Amino acid sequence: MPAIHVCPLSKLEETAQAIGAKSLVTLINVNTQVETPTGIDRARHLFVGLSDITQAMDGHVLPETDHVAQLLDFVHAWDRREPLLIHCYAGVSRSTAAAYIAYCALHPQACEHEAARRLRERSPSATPNARLIELADAHLKREGRMIAAIAAIGRGEDCFEGAPFCFEVAA
Repeated sequence: MPAIHVCPLSKLEETAQAIGAKSLVTLINVNTQVETPTGIDRARHLFVGLSDITQAMDGHVLPETDHVAQLLDFVHAWDRREPLLIHCYAGVSRSTAAAYIAYCALHPQACEHEAARRLRERSPSATPNARLIELADAHLKREGRMIAAIAAIGRGEDCFEGAPFCFEVAA
């Protein structure tokens, strides 16, 4: 079964190797250098430079509609034959938001609350970036249901970084 895997930057190389990832999404601050792991073609590595913020802040890049559109274009182009790996710095906020967004995009009829519940089961520390969720909700025309579902699961457990996890998707 195809799956979206999520991890922090510190576990990127080992997770990519362990799962045999061929596609990678990096959501991290603009000036952070991230090497494409061995086995992943650079053409299948999407780098989205944005800060983990929900309101404009000097010196930071606020998530915008373009960032969500890039993510969704990449996800829709994913062939689902090999795992998709998504990471951010800590594997808690931007990457968990992206995994949830990807799941909702690939399953337009899926219940947003059920998807959010599944996310929480797989990652007790997941605290999806609310700005990314809000932008994706509008883009996917979910009429606030994605926002409400993520609000309903609440903030995840405190941690320095999240543990890698897998979020299954249908073929």
